[in-house]
Order: sequence, then structure tokens, then C-alpha cells
Amino acid sequence: MFIDEITLHLKAGRGGDGVARWLHEKGKDKGGPSGGNGGKGGDVYALAVRDIGILSSYRNIKEFKAGNGEAGANNTKQGKEGKDIEIKFPIGSRLTNLITGYSVELLSDGERVRLLKGGKGGLGNEHFKSSTNVRPRQSTFGEAGEEADFQVDLLLLVDFGLIGLPNAGKSSLLNALTNAQSKVGDFPFTTLSPSLGSFYGLILGDIPGLIEGAAEGKGLGHKFLRHIERTKRLIHCVSAEEPDPVKAYKIVRKELELYNIDIAKKPEIIALTKVDLVSNKEMQEKIKALESVSKEVMPVSILDDQLIENFKKWITN
Repeated sequence: MFIDEITLHLKAGRGGDGVARWLHEKGKDKGGPSGGNGGKGGDVYALAVRDIGILSSYRNIKEFKAGNGEAGANNTKQGKEGKDIEIKFPIGSRLTNLITGYSVELLSDGERVRLLKGGKGGLGNEHFKSSTNVRPRQSTFGEAGEEADFQVDLLLLVDFGLIGLPNAGKSSLLNALTNAQSKVGDFPFTTLSPSLGSFYGLILGDIPGLIEGAAEGKGLGHKFLRHIERTKRLIHCVSAEEPDPVKAYKIVRKELELYNIDIAKKPEIIALTKVDLVSNKEMQEKIKALESVSKEVMPVSILDDQLIENFKKWITN
């Protein structure tokens, strides 16, 4: 099951306690203070990885917790620091601290960001020794680490986003261009989650089909539309089977503009898909009709090797 939003409870480690200890020296009944400080609690880090499905593995995890620092020891030994925890998130994740409102975005592979700080270790009694207090008895407890719920939202980071109405041939085109294995079928909403593929170093994303009213949330519209926000270019798929291809094109364009006008301004090409299912005359008529709304219209069929090659050349150029 693909998950692109989740709330996680994260907790940094508590600092270890400082201790009150005394030196034990041969021939001396009362040695000086020697209690060590507690170790610092572990921090919580986020690490960006190339795995858009990793959030699904966190569904049943209630809390991520870093290690606690250990208490100080005799002979002014400092306690061991708590172990940091590193949580992996897909590239494109936006993490928001629901207490402070602080938000961070992970945009590159291997990017590592500290989300929460571990608590400071407590002070041992040796720390309080002075000329006026040669045998201090006080020590302090370690501090609690930072703790918060984080809202995690994944927004895909791709070079080309394939958009269009359901059953417009997006998944089949992605599979033909890349090594992706996006689910396909002759019925709407075959694809219920985004799929990615790599093509000569470029990342292509199959965004699940949009319907009229998507900008208002219909058909999981908001979940799908937000994945286009960081897409650099759009490949707008319109099926040659559409009786009115311009109308089909405008439905999706309207939803983009209603959701976010900046998305609608992204560079776009129209891919007239499934042209093998219509006559050459009908294909030319539909290309001409679509050219009234876009300068770039390319016919494509997954069954026509030459058309696929032409499309690949356009992408790489």
C-alpha cells in the first residue's frame, strides 16, 4: 500500500543523570568529589533516500525514539551518550513539527537533517567543587530530550510528470519509456498511486488519473495534484479514443489552474496516446484540434516502435 502522508511521534533521548561520588584514596578517610556528568541524549535525524514506498513500512510504528544518555560514574567519568536515531524518508518529503510549526524539505539523496535534539546530561558533584565548597553533595538530573509529532507529506520530485484523465494511457507510456512496472488496464483508476521510472538519468512520474472536480478533492484529487507541484515539466496524455480530445485536455487543465496556478504554468507537451486504435485520418484531425490549445502535440502508441523512439528523442532533447 502506497502512503504519501503520515504522522509520526518522534522523541530524542533523555540526558543521563549526574552523580555524587567521592574519591577513595589510600590513607584518606574523606576524598574529594569525583561524580561525573551524565551523557547527552541521542538526537533524531531525517535521511532522504530514493524509496518512495518507505513510508508504508511506518504504518504500525507508534514512536521513533533515540537512545538515552547514561548516568555519570566515579572518578569523574562522563556517562555514555545516547545513540542517535536516523529515520529514512523519500526524497521530496516535507516534515512539519506540529508543535513548533517548523518545516523542512528533503530534496536530495543522502540529505541529513536533525529534527530533534537530545537532552543535556546532568552535572556530577565534581562540577560544583570550588574554594568555598570543597565537598559539594549536589548533582543534577539529565534533561528530557525534545519530543513532537511530525506530519510527513511526500511530494514527488520528478523531471517529467505524466498527467491526464483516467485511462489516458499514462501507465503504459511510462512502462514503454522506462523500466517501471506501473499497473495498467482498460478501466479508469487502474493506477491508485504514483509510479516512477528512470530514463537516461531523467525521472518520469505517472500521476494517477485526474477527474473533473479534482481541485476540490474529488477522486482523491488533492492527493494526486500535490505530486505535480515539484514536477519540472508535464506530459499531458490525451487518449485518441476521446471523442472530443480538446474537451478532455481542458478538463485537466482547469483542475490544475484551480489547484495551483503555478502548476498550470509549467512547460507542457501533449501526448496523443493510443493512436493505433484510430485511423490515420482521425489521428491527424485530433492532432490538429489539439494544436489549437498547445504548440507541441506528439502522437504515440506503445505498439509503434518508431513513435516511441520519436518520443524518447523529444524527452532527451
